Amino acid sequence: MFSPDQENHPSKAPVKYGELIVLGYNGSLPNGDRGRRKSRFALFKRPKANGVKPSTVHIACTPQAANAISNKDQHSISYTLSRAQTVVVEYTHDSNTDMFQIGRSTESPIDFVVTDTVPGSQSNSDTQSVQSTISRFACRIICERNPPFTARIYAAGFDSSKNIFLGEKAAKWKTSDGQMDGLTTNGVLVMHPRNGFTEDSKPGVWREISVCGNVFSLRETRSAQQRGKMVENETNQLQDGSLIDLCGATLLWRTAEGLSRTPTVKHLEALRQEINAARPQCPVGFNTLAFPSMKRKDVVDEKQPWVYLNCGHVHGYHNWGNKEERDGKDRECPMCRSVGPYVPLWLGCEAGFYVDAGPPTHAFSPCGHVCSEKTTAYWSQIPLPHGTHTFHAACPFCAHQLAGEQGYIRLIFQGPLD
Repeated sequence: MFSPDQENHPSKAPVKYGELIVLGYNGSLPNGDRGRRKSRFALFKRPKANGVKPSTVHIACTPQAANAISNKDQHSISYTLSRAQTVVVEYTHDSNTDMFQIGRSTESPIDFVVTDTVPGSQSNSDTQSVQSTISRFACRIICERNPPFTARIYAAGFDSSKNIFLGEKAAKWKTSDGQMDGLTTNGVLVMHPRNGFTEDSKPGVWREISVCGNVFSLRETRSAQQRGKMVENETNQLQDGSLIDLCGATLLWRTAEGLSRTPTVKHLEALRQEINAARPQCPVGFNTLAFPSMKRKDVVDEKQPWVYLNCGHVHGYHNWGNKEERDGKDRECPMCRSVGPYVPLWLGCEAGFYVDAGPPTHAFSPCGHVCSEKTTAYWSQIPLPHGTHTFHAACPFCAHQLAGEQGYIRLIFQGPLD
């Protein structure tokens, strides 16, 4: 974990800027984390700065001339205005910043490989057939190497030739100070929560970030040619709890300081053991229920607690009230006779999604992921981008769209009768 004195003793541990956590995964990718493809990516201070900043602007008459300007040792962004005109902005080394790139490409310039999140997918094969909408070089994050280690986000990443190309069809324009700027095809959207990422957090407004890091209101649809209005009083600076949407996957940014206040996996394990130690019982079979260990988070266990989503009564798995004419989906609760879905409960194991360290008393509906009350209340009010122009609240642990009045329920356990 991050400690304030790390800056003074760099030999102890590298400075951590923060972490990116992909929404929709419960602690790891379905088939396990591998290399640069994982559910969580930590950004550490690099041994040597690799940041870049804009320098010379060239106006080239032909694309050939533009190609001549851009060489493989020089970062540059090319804005194609027409077949006859391309503007190339050269970028120069910045010794005060570190750059991290995110995208679908597995080429070496990408630090964190992100693929489309399929709600509730249990294996990577579930995600392969989907035509991806995430850009190969989606965005870049630039972190200041000195305190307070500010992180800023920009649309688009540099490819293997150290170039970013905005073609004729991409939205692009000249800024008031004579510079160029533009948007990527499906855009990079960011939402900063109000009051940080705490139990008092409230959702902010989704904005689009440009290639140069300016902030705009959303386009009418995701890839519309016309940009939104510039939002002068907001910045591309990430804060604890900022959400980054890449059109196919949404990432949560947690600062090192914010993570130091977040429950650890050990804490979540202690809460699991505590709830199991209370020996909750099934009101029908009178058998003791227990949440399986976090390592077995995908396999339904025989002691697994199940819940009736309409009322919150927790049972073990049984066939009581299973009426054939109900298509097997809805069940009648033996305790209160309310009819609704009956699903297994799973503990939320990704600690970075928790806004507090409260006990696991509530579950998202309809997926049955369990976490603290404040955490369910927070995520149930966050509109997450879905497709090209819709938004809906979803469970952070599996990305399933939330259902029901609130999107979550309070769990009602029955204690042992002895």
